Amino acid sequence: MNSYYPFTFKNNVQISFESLANHSSGLPRLPDNLKPKNPMNPYKDYGKKEIKLYLTNSLKIESKPQTTYAYSNLGAGLLGYTLGLSQEMNFQDLLQKKVFDKYKMKNSFTSSQNLKDNLIKGLNKNGEVVSNWDFDVLFGAGGVLSTTEDLATFAKAQFNAKNSALALTRKPTFTVNDKMKMGLGWHILKSDNDKEIFRHNGGTGGYSSSMAISVDEKTAVIILSNVSGINDKVDALCFELLKQTIKE
Repeated sequence: MNSYYPFTFKNNVQISFESLANHSSGLPRLPDNLKPKNPMNPYKDYGKKEIKLYLTNSLKIESKPQTTYAYSNLGAGLLGYTLGLSQEMNFQDLLQKKVFDKYKMKNSFTSSQNLKDNLIKGLNKNGEVVSNWDFDVLFGAGGVLSTTEDLATFAKAQFNAKNSALALTRKPTFTVNDKMKMGLGWHILKSDNDKEIFRHNGGTGGYSSSMAISVDEKTAVIILSNVSGINDKVDALCFELLKQTIKE
């Protein structure tokens, strides 16, 4: 991915798209120059200037690439930003073209602006309304706003055997341990009856989410909550519901 940048990364570090997608790049969870003006909206002011300064001056690799799994919001954000550069457009527009439009996800958005009453207010665990998070270059770390209906449409597309692009994202690219592998973004787990489960969760200011699918059973569970900081509970419920639907 380095070739899409007009400058050399610190210490000439080379980063692959695959390692960003399966979280084996060795990058830290967050860049050390992420210093938000508003901690309640931490990614809003992290733009092109900041990512360039990080990549050229303070880029850190905490483990040898493609040897260790470590979830990185920086890596996910950098992946999206670089994919946009590769197509000479911003990642938000690329996502709209390649995902939302392609799969007819008409209620999925890349910004909370102008959604008005269509966007339910996010809460913290105390039930207090909190700020929505706005993203710039690290949009890929969690900027999508969607609905269960749209995500169900996306899940159904995974069940189409002819969709080679989505099948590629589910192909294992890294083994974390004997219970989990990584695809391109997907975490790949085994159910009690040895069926593959593809999952991902998410958490931003005011929201928690979890999605798990079984392609073999053509079954998916999607949970979206407008309460932040409860991902463990949302994940547990998501897996239990999927378990109940998968045939023994």
